[in-house]
Amino acid sequence: MTLEAPRLALAELTDRPGSREVLGTEVAMRGAVWNVHRDSVRLTDGPATREYVHHTGAVAVLAVREDRGEPEIFVIRQYRHPIAAEDWEIPAGLLDVPGEPPVEAARRELAEEADLRAQRWEPLVSFTPSPGGLDETIHTFVATDLTDVPEGERHAREGEEAGMRCGWVTLGDAVAAVMAGQVHNGPLMLSVLALARRQQQG
Repeated sequence: MTLEAPRLALAELTDRPGSREVLGTEVAMRGAVWNVHRDSVRLTDGPATREYVHHTGAVAVLAVREDRGEPEIFVIRQYRHPIAAEDWEIPAGLLDVPGEPPVEAARRELAEEADLRAQRWEPLVSFTPSPGGLDETIHTFVATDLTDVPEGERHAREGEEAGMRCGWVTLGDAVAAVMAGQVHNGPLMLSVLALARRQQQG
């Protein structure tokens, strides 16, 4: 941790998968959706205890329309109790169907949360939002060529999803909201900035 540390090449800036030796493991707490695990792990300087939420993983969808000029993205505002706020998000959901590919889960979540279907799907970024205490990976996709889900086939929303406000915002305004600190949701922020950068690069 010093100014004398070497400068890394781009090829070196790649995460290295692989678990350290687990000396023991137990479920520290069982929850309604996720469990908290407690592992004893052998690190460089000896054993250490690490507690983390074991998560199914999730998907998030950046639904994009370009029929009104500048690209616009679909956003929803949902109450999130742990942060005591209604935050602006993009459609998202859990990878809670065994064996379901992430893109299929993304299709399902877009239909359920936004009443939208898409003909084109492109992976955008996958990321670990809090690797110090959560083993979740979120896979994000760009969905385009959008159509509405027919009225009779729409998902009945309940709980936190009931009464959600939604709307379209230009990609430029979404980037401005991120940079101004007006929005704080990780998948929205990362997806918006990644798409904007991708478009700048052509």
